Amino acid sequence: MAMQAHHGVGEAAAAAMPINRRQATAVLLAGAAAPLMAGAQTDAPAAAASTPSAAPLWPGDDWAESTPEAQGMDSAALAKLIDFGAAQGMDSLLVTRHGSLVAEAFYAPYREGLKHAVNSTTKGVVATLTGMAIQDGLIASRDAPVLDFFGEDGRKIANVDAAKKAMTLAHLLDMTSGLDWIEPLSDAVPETMLQLGRARDWQGFVLDRPMAQAPGAGFNYNSGNTHLLSAILAHKTGGSTLAYAQKRLFGPLGITDVRWKKDPQGLEIGGWGLYLHPRDMARIGYLYLRKGQWNGRQLLPAAWVEQVFHPTVDMGFGANAPAFKYANGWWSIPSKRAFFTAGFNRQLIVVLPDIDVVVAVTGRRHYPLPLFIDHITAAVRSREPLPADTGAQDLLAARIRDAGVEKPGPQPLGATPELAATVSRKAWLLERNPLGLQRLVLDLTPANPRYEVRFDPGRPDLPREPVAGPLGLDGKYRTAPQGPNAVVAVKGHWLDAQTFQFISRSVADGEVNVLTLKFEGGGTAVNVGVENNWGFRGQVRGRSAE
Repeated sequence: MAMQAHHGVGEAAAAAMPINRRQATAVLLAGAAAPLMAGAQTDAPAAAASTPSAAPLWPGDDWAESTPEAQGMDSAALAKLIDFGAAQGMDSLLVTRHGSLVAEAFYAPYREGLKHAVNSTTKGVVATLTGMAIQDGLIASRDAPVLDFFGEDGRKIANVDAAKKAMTLAHLLDMTSGLDWIEPLSDAVPETMLQLGRARDWQGFVLDRPMAQAPGAGFNYNSGNTHLLSAILAHKTGGSTLAYAQKRLFGPLGITDVRWKKDPQGLEIGGWGLYLHPRDMARIGYLYLRKGQWNGRQLLPAAWVEQVFHPTVDMGFGANAPAFKYANGWWSIPSKRAFFTAGFNRQLIVVLPDIDVVVAVTGRRHYPLPLFIDHITAAVRSREPLPADTGAQDLLAARIRDAGVEKPGPQPLGATPELAATVSRKAWLLERNPLGLQRLVLDLTPANPRYEVRFDPGRPDLPREPVAGPLGLDGKYRTAPQGPNAVVAVKGHWLDAQTFQFISRSVADGEVNVLTLKFEGGGTAVNVGVENNWGFRGQVRGRSAE
């Protein structure tokens, strides 16, 4: 699960409000104030399994497009998959088969043309680059000892013992490093991740961790592992992880528009922080589907992909469902022959080699992955083209169009409460809080509803200038750009005569914040409940500046 740390979230703030893993992610991964800132589990029928009989298609400047039936898929089943995405909070959903794009939906207010945070899918990209660096002879092998890469700069590493000396790149890639690290794939508190977020030297923080078990002894999720891989890549390629990615991965695949966040030393974060267009996510999946080959070039060793497709590391969950395994930065459900990168809140690149399918997904919440895989495989009906089905194709096209149209949320009260005029345009000063919210101004009059937020100036991770924009009062979002690739969508409604709910979305981050403002004292004070789709919950008191 990808986590981004902001240094302004200090120990005092964390101690003041106990948090679990999802809550910590709310504060750390994309910045808790980012939206204000910028069933049956059955395998696919064997008869549907296929590989293309002709030479594979290769995406050029864009993907070739096809009807589903021409690729042996059922449009009506794909329409159900689009509906599943709408019900599960997806932002985008893209399906390819045999190298052709057969379905693509963008769920409003997310839209085509925006890069999306892929969270821990970044780990799969960093692992891919590691395989390429080995192929290029820049790194000896997966078995290279980790500490050998960090001695040239005179760095002193703490807690060095025989176990740490035995730690290899393979252990980082497979999440079996043995480092003492608490970042469970559950709602438990991610203690070490929080500490990483407060560190000034992320590489040193990870390297200095004591060993909890021997390398290779067992799976333990650790974003620090892939951050070390990013540091090694930057060092061995003589530049930066991004520069190497542009040369060896993004460039050859035709990926030209990316964003990658950095740690305090300017290193691309190895565990999260990458933003990609959905069609470019699918290109990475297609590279794996074609076993590391791209248009005649072996960009990634086929043996590297085979390790992903035949994982051996048990992730330790799934006892009552299909087991999950891990290899080279990729997850898998071996019983379903499904292999995927997985980012928090379901940022997925899914490769289904037995049926020649790649799926790219972005979204805003978790849902059962085996069920999702079953929806995909249910749409694959034949090795060969199916008869044209214009009725089903029209149904699919309608579902895709419908996904791009925003559905109104809760409707406003019959009449605007009298309190709206009293609280509008007032500056509400908020107590110190982990989100860094300092001052809020709302104009809740129907003529020109707007908002303005100011943040703690002592927080370097938050905007220095006020963030402002339109506010929908009719159940629909109003959007405003807040910088490159940053679109904020905001709406609100009155829950009762004293309580207003303010909902904001950072569209490209997949993050949703909900502020529930209960005005008190005739509009002289406010109690603000805060929650978001990363699991954060809290209360903040405020008063009128007047």
